Amino acid sequence: MQSIGYCENIAIVGMWTPGPWEIIIVVLAILLLFGGRKLPELARGLARGMRIFRDELKGIKHDLDTEPDETGPDTPTDEQQGGKEQ
Repeated sequence: MQSIGYCENIAIVGMWTPGPWEIIIVVLAILLLFGGRKLPELARGLARGMRIFRDELKGIKHDLDTEPDETGPDTPTDEQQGGKEQ
């Protein structure tokens, strides 16, 4: 087996996944900043924004899938344009 200069057991240098204590601290910080009353409103706004974004992406994908080819029947050929290229 050849060595390629780094340990194969390291997934990606710099990647960090939060543990349970980090998640608890983040949730508590959010509660302190926004309060209990404001969180449902923030969650609704975030969900609404994500829904709109997803719908727009579907619309763009649909538009790209139904877009006609550039070499379709509407594109004039060289003969229709009046001659051959020299």
